[in-house]
Amino acid sequence: MSPAMVITRESSDGAETPESRYLYKGVKQLSDDGLHRVPDKYIFPASDRPSTIVEDQNVPDSNLIQLPIIDFAGLLGPNRPRVLHSLSHACEHYGFFQLVNHGIPEDVLRSMMDVSKRFFDLPYEERARYMTTDVQAPVRYGTSYSPTRDTVFCWRDFLKLLCHPLPDFLPHWPPSPVDLRKVAATYAERTRSLFLTLMEAILESLGLGILGAEKQDETEEEDMLKGFQDGSQMIVANYYPTCPEPDLTLGIPPHSDYGFLTLLLQDDVEGLQIQHQAQWVTVRPVPNTFVVNLGDHLEIFSNGKYKSVLHRALVNAAKSRISVVSLHSLPFSYTVRPSSKLVNETNRKLYKDTNFGDFLEYLSTRELKRKDFLESRKLS
Repeated sequence: MSPAMVITRESSDGAETPESRYLYKGVKQLSDDGLHRVPDKYIFPASDRPSTIVEDQNVPDSNLIQLPIIDFAGLLGPNRPRVLHSLSHACEHYGFFQLVNHGIPEDVLRSMMDVSKRFFDLPYEERARYMTTDVQAPVRYGTSYSPTRDTVFCWRDFLKLLCHPLPDFLPHWPPSPVDLRKVAATYAERTRSLFLTLMEAILESLGLGILGAEKQDETEEEDMLKGFQDGSQMIVANYYPTCPEPDLTLGIPPHSDYGFLTLLLQDDVEGLQIQHQAQWVTVRPVPNTFVVNLGDHLEIFSNGKYKSVLHRALVNAAKSRISVVSLHSLPFSYTVRPSSKLVNETNRKLYKDTNFGDFLEYLSTRELKRKDFLESRKLS
């Protein structure tokens, strides 16, 4: 670590504290060292802290939300039209839904959560081998979003794995724990298959399905589905240690996801909140299900009909929390634009065409906050 990266927070007798030595080594290290207060660098402005945003915080269960439930098995049978209607409603009014009966075996989910926890339990020196500021690296371990750029750090450590094409990236993944590559590869393949089926259903729910369409109308949707076959996938394992002052910080600040769809697997510790009807509400974990949320690219492609939604992660003083997200989109070289079938005289084009290069350029010049990137793509 270069001297310029050290932020010193002194104790009352002027001695360097453990958190100042490990500030850039992540919150796992801070937690392991047994700190008793949140370092200044992790303290959010008062207006952004959970205690000042969440209403009725002292009333039990006052801010829990029941997300729309989508029965994946129903998409594969005679109930498909009804499930598509429910899917459209969830995408338009919530931007999130709970996916049940998804067909991925429980042991695949359990193994992915377990191996993620064991990775974060590795000695710091093993985890640190994968620390990099290169957002396109096949493996990236770190804390917050970007310690070299963030004005405030978030209370999270992460492991990011690029996944597609799997044979290209698998050899770069950490060899420890010994079963990480096998477990994560199986999980990546199963969630990728799930995503592809979901996206076909979402296209159909937008009135853009290719099934039964006239041949001359198939091109755009077929190109889109082919793009998803070749598209990007990234798995991110998140670790949120216990926090001595959880009312001062956030695990992840409010943001929307870049891409089309995110599939979230989480343990039984509450932490995910979404913004719904101008309020922050907590999503109660449901075992063996996925929380699915829409990304900025899907909002652009749907020309604003379907929405990406702000969400954040809280932390607590009693329990650590682990989640695994699988983020899916088109290839990095692909240009995303509103569907031509959703733009007409009454529904003008609302967003500029965009690609991954635009996103990286935006990211290189400022912090990623809320839905700022999507806002930058809107046409006046």
